[in-house]
Amino acid sequence: MSFVGLILKNLLRQGTRSVLTLLGISLGITTVVALGCVTAGMRSTAGSLATSGGADFMVAQEGASDLSFSRLPEGTVAEVAAVPGVRSAHGVVLHITQFGGNPYFFIMGRGREDITDNPLTLRAGRLPRSPEEGVFGTDAGVRVGQVVTIDRQRLRVVGIYEAASQWERAGAVVLLEVAQAMQRSPDTVTIVYVRVGPGADVEAVARRVDREVSGVVSIASAADYSKVDQGFAMLDAANLAISFLAVVIGGIGVMNTMVMSIFERTREIGVLRAVGWRRSRVLRMIVSESVFLCLGAGVLGAAMGAGIASLATRLPSVGGFLAPDYPARVFVQGFVVAIVVGLLGALYPAIRASRLTPMEALRHE
Repeated sequence: MSFVGLILKNLLRQGTRSVLTLLGISLGITTVVALGCVTAGMRSTAGSLATSGGADFMVAQEGASDLSFSRLPEGTVAEVAAVPGVRSAHGVVLHITQFGGNPYFFIMGRGREDITDNPLTLRAGRLPRSPEEGVFGTDAGVRVGQVVTIDRQRLRVVGIYEAASQWERAGAVVLLEVAQAMQRSPDTVTIVYVRVGPGADVEAVARRVDREVSGVVSIASAADYSKVDQGFAMLDAANLAISFLAVVIGGIGVMNTMVMSIFERTREIGVLRAVGWRRSRVLRMIVSESVFLCLGAGVLGAAMGAGIASLATRLPSVGGFLAPDYPARVFVQGFVVAIVVGLLGALYPAIRASRLTPMEALRHE
């Protein structure tokens, strides 16, 4: 029998115990992968928000605890537009409210000039012309001609638009003054979308805006969101903590399984040592059994994690603004956790098995 065949036979010999251990480890990896996919989806959503409508970056209030709490005077738009290298600047109100079954319905208030300069991709209807009109995304669940009420504001649906990001597809666009009234913040905007001039360096212009316009910060990607939102840092910390717990709990489970397996196979290990197996080979056998078991848990956990992330984002309270993302690094992290669990869980049992002498093992009852 080959070395690999012997490893698989040893795992299958105690099938129930191996399956239970595999399931226990896979649950930890499921959590790591699911949270990683949801976090990646949030980063993707944040990145699309920063460059919506073809903007190169956006400007928000410095020191805001959350992007939705950003409040900038409308005069800030003109200040940003006057910065060298800026081609255009448009103030936008982002208002999050309840609509239908979506508790995170994004309403974007845009000025008439902004809508003209950066028109939406319409699937049906036309752009809004008056405060009583709005255009809705393809996933908002409305039709052209329908009249809806949002935050006590009656709106006639005059168009349906297409968009790349989930939050835009499930949201709506109204005139700037309508969103300001909904937010009860007249003469203010949430963010300013900025386009740079031809040949201008985006990062250089963003830094110049931060220096020359007081009270603002520039956000060009999801990585910049920590300037106005600590949510991503908290999610990363939670993912790290869950990975650590998965390693500790999974490692204890694997160690228990391998210790019991070695105890039951003491005489067998003695025979292997008597027929010439070196201690290093016994050690490799035990470690390999543990790693094989954890890799199986890694495959199962990765599949379950991706599935749970997909199911979670189908909920109305989540799917309206977030679509999961499945970057390779999330699955690599899951498999790294699985391998670390396997190695740590096998360390003590493998050393104990390799130190058994043939005589000691053969005398074991």
